[in-house]
Amino acid sequence: MKTYFNKRTIFVPIVMMLAMTLASCNDSEFLEEKPKDFLAPENAYSTLAGVKQGITGLHWTLRNDWFFGEEQQDVMSIFKALGTDIAFHGEDPNSTRFLCNYVNYLTSSSDYVREYWRRPYRIIQRANTLAAAIETLDETQWTSATQREEYLAETFFFRAWSYRLLVSFFGDVPVVTDIIDEAKTDFVRDPVAKAYELMETDLNYAAQHLPDPGKEEDPGRVTKGAALHLLAEVYLMQHKYSEAVQAATRVINDFGYGLMTERFGSTVDVFGTGDVYLDLFAYGNQNLSENREAIWVIQFEPPSVIGGSNARGVRAFGPAYFRMGNTPDGKPAFRGEFVNGKYTGYSDTLGRGVSWIRPTNLMVYDVWRDNWDNDIRNAPHNIKRDFYFDSPESAYHGQKIDFSLYPANAGRDAIRDTCQYIYPFFMKHADPLNILSDAATSGGGAIYKDQYAMRLAETYLLRAEAYIQMGDNARAADDINAVRARAHAAPVAPGDADIDFLLDERARELYGETCRFFVLRRTGKLVERVRKYNNNPLNPGLNIQEHHVLWPIPQMQIDLNINAPFPQNPGYN
Repeated sequence: MKTYFNKRTIFVPIVMMLAMTLASCNDSEFLEEKPKDFLAPENAYSTLAGVKQGITGLHWTLRNDWFFGEEQQDVMSIFKALGTDIAFHGEDPNSTRFLCNYVNYLTSSSDYVREYWRRPYRIIQRANTLAAAIETLDETQWTSATQREEYLAETFFFRAWSYRLLVSFFGDVPVVTDIIDEAKTDFVRDPVAKAYELMETDLNYAAQHLPDPGKEEDPGRVTKGAALHLLAEVYLMQHKYSEAVQAATRVINDFGYGLMTERFGSTVDVFGTGDVYLDLFAYGNQNLSENREAIWVIQFEPPSVIGGSNARGVRAFGPAYFRMGNTPDGKPAFRGEFVNGKYTGYSDTLGRGVSWIRPTNLMVYDVWRDNWDNDIRNAPHNIKRDFYFDSPESAYHGQKIDFSLYPANAGRDAIRDTCQYIYPFFMKHADPLNILSDAATSGGGAIYKDQYAMRLAETYLLRAEAYIQMGDNARAADDINAVRARAHAAPVAPGDADIDFLLDERARELYGETCRFFVLRRTGKLVERVRKYNNNPLNPGLNIQEHHVLWPIPQMQIDLNINAPFPQNPGYN
């Protein structure tokens, strides 16, 4: 039976006082604040158990920021694909939210932009607070000779993870390594080089002191492999390509990782067929010891487990088929499952999608054309392209849904039909038939399977990217073909292994798993590919401008920084 570091009572978020106003009238001992009946860094992290709670808090915060919560729709959806070459907002392509229009969305007063600024700094503050506590914890409390360094390395990993996001989205940002425990109004925007220097220092320390893969205390904890994978990406951001190759090569060669090429786990082949790519994303397979591809896996668990949480995979990526109305002969198009004495209108194989993230034509058609039938990632059980009427009272029951079957005067909305109701659904983001909550809505859009933050296929593609930038297309093709061979796709020739092919391969392999913005920015391809490939029907190209490569600094940050200049990024008011 497996146990989870961040999946039981230990995952209850710790209450943290991250900014405390210090008394300054005198230094008399009786005026010194000593928290006894509430949690603060000086008492919450004074024991090994408290420090471990702090580590848990870092994992919990990152999990929520990246994967969880309807209240974080924009944050999660943009991180996963929106606003790039591979996805647009399907529920309402002309929404003022969900990055449907860069000019309207990226303003210094946007609440959603502010969240991209605030959340990484929240993790940084917590990491800095925890690191300071680890440094001062009595050495007699540690249970091994290396535990102190391992825990410190883990906090540094999260700090580097957060600065990677800030630098990518905003450019020059304040680099903070101390605890902010009182009001501060004189921050300065440090050059990105300073942030990169800190990230490299943090990740090299983490790569030295984190446990080897398989030796971590609990599933979900980061290891040397995760630190080196992230370090390779940080090197790519700086165009340090030989260093990126070295870091990625260590991940590939030194820790026993391997691309999964044979079927594994207990996958249910819901649609009658399956393969190893389906197995990678099946419930319960991510943490298996036989899964040698997983580098870092975010842990989830149903609400029945204290600290449990869900990923909004279906809700975000799934089509809202249940909203499409009637069949061509006027009967409800979807009967759904029979729950509590009535039919729900929802399918247990499809869940309840809301079409926040709708793949572009590039993602669902163009990248597959040369290997449509042989690339297993495009197999019908991995990308569901055909949907069928579920309406026993209708003459169309069981027929494939085709909107040309409707009379010309049926009043259908072509954009809603193809952007919101029915479109190809990448089943890696679903969990068919595994409904763990809210049966009346077939899960309500929630899934509880663990989620990859990093896996080895991406490491190969990181190294391939470095090789391409170094002009070594032969080695780049070798790495790309290692991924393509598992997918049964035809190998790419070295002459064709350029950056655009790499970006297409990342789309095929990693759709929705990683932040697409990171790779598009560091390769200089963001504006070009959004304009070329984002086929939002109401805003083709999303009105992206050259200055949108970086986002605006939130005006709130500028206004509060009254004792030092805090310039806005070019192109924004």
